[in-house]
Amino acid sequence: MGRRNEVLAAPVLPWPERRRTIETERLPASLPALLHEAAAAVPARIALDFFETGERLSYGALAAQVAAFAAALAELGIGRGHAVAVMLPNVPAFPITWLALARLGAVMVPVNTASTPRELAYVLEDSQARLLVIDAAALPECGAPASGSAASLPPPERVVVHGAARPGAHDWAALLARGTTLPPPPPCPAAADDLLNIQYTSGTTGLPKGCMLSHRYWLTMGLVNARRDGRPYARILAATPFFYLDPQWQLAMAMFQRATLHVARRQSASRFVDWLRAQRIEFALFPEAAFKQPARPDDADNAIIRVNAYGLTRANHAAIEARFDMVCREAYGMTETGSVLFVPIEATDMVGSGSCGLPVPWRETRIVDEAGAEVPPDSDGELLVRGPGMLLGYWRKPEATAAALRDGWFHTGDIFRRDARGYHRIVGRKKDMIRRAGENIAAAEIEAVLLALPQIADAAAQAVPDPLRGEEVRIDVVLQPGATPADLPPEAILAHCARDLAKFKLPRYVGYAEALPKTASGKTAKHALRPPGADPRAGAWDRV
Repeated sequence: MGRRNEVLAAPVLPWPERRRTIETERLPASLPALLHEAAAAVPARIALDFFETGERLSYGALAAQVAAFAAALAELGIGRGHAVAVMLPNVPAFPITWLALARLGAVMVPVNTASTPRELAYVLEDSQARLLVIDAAALPECGAPASGSAASLPPPERVVVHGAARPGAHDWAALLARGTTLPPPPPCPAAADDLLNIQYTSGTTGLPKGCMLSHRYWLTMGLVNARRDGRPYARILAATPFFYLDPQWQLAMAMFQRATLHVARRQSASRFVDWLRAQRIEFALFPEAAFKQPARPDDADNAIIRVNAYGLTRANHAAIEARFDMVCREAYGMTETGSVLFVPIEATDMVGSGSCGLPVPWRETRIVDEAGAEVPPDSDGELLVRGPGMLLGYWRKPEATAAALRDGWFHTGDIFRRDARGYHRIVGRKKDMIRRAGENIAAAEIEAVLLALPQIADAAAQAVPDPLRGEEVRIDVVLQPGATPADLPPEAILAHCARDLAKFKLPRYVGYAEALPKTASGKTAKHALRPPGADPRAGAWDRV
């Protein structure tokens, strides 16, 4: 019969009934309250399995370590409302630190481990972080206190180092041990709508904006994903970095399901299918790059109930399901909104349609024209979203908050189309963003770095379609009068970019132009850079 057919044959309530049931379920008071409930119900069950290193924590052990680390942080002066930056890879210390901060009513500021000193310094300063928790491997690259290359970073006494001792800084493992000798902090003082994360996301202004995410945000994300298919998930795979949204909501999802979250050290398209098989994973986020790996006879040997995909190539959808014998469904969400749309597990007619589905519980959507009027079915317009558990606003950016949140509706900047049945399909992006291998990159940020070079008079960054990564980055630069490409070759431009941009933001294609086309208001008319139908890579140097 095949695994996929068995999954689809299992009885399930119709989606409208499942939605109503989810919306009537009680939410815990906070994220630590959810952990407490799970630990009380299944203390011996494995909550976290870092299967590549063999580190495992039961729900009871996780709750105990969270309480101990919270006690140690409290002794350092961290309390309600205090921001702490966390720059760790996928190690147990990350979720323990997050949940410990949540227990104190404090705020986590996740930081990409690929951040440059400039990027890290911006996040620390903008978030007003009182403490930096950082992995020892990131210290030299990021210019943290041990390297002494960035005076704007915290002094050693405000740094907690994980993985190795550093003179003057706190040691993460020693703090955890210290916490076990201290009285546990009182029950979490946070309420569901209190701030828990300042999650930085790329924006069209060129500088990341801090999305203010509450306990309710994570509880809503976890519950919606745990219940929407009406199936239990015992084993969930988190293969993306914990400083992104996905493993965080997947941990909340696992706690609602009393499931085990299997955590990979880092993303890998070549090992992904092996992980599914070896860990008998039942739910995961499917990277389309895994489909591009050579086919194997045992590809269909898995225990998958459902995988989520985002921006899947329509032509590949049915082939993915057939090759891996799995149910693959599209979904849509944003950092600001959390989960917004998903395709129900039983909606087999949506395979290959390009649809990312129907609104999830607690979410309403509208598609509007430039004047804000709702458009009829099968018409294009901007997607607006509202509902409880979305972002509280942008940290220290009231103007950006007011522009994005109007009358309770969040303006996504994404262009959508909705059919008569209510299924949504994304058409394009209103925002000037590049999405490379799942990473959002602001074109304006790249352009600002380029313009810091004195030899460059003007610059534009754009997305170029790429079969492996979805999109790649192309830059076109205008040199100062009298300068030639020989004076500033592509290698020199990329070396400059590498000093201020994380690796995933580095341009692949470099072009030179006499001038960039402009609109009447003086902005670069990127749509006019190349004639319609022209190869977007034409005339560019390719670093690959």
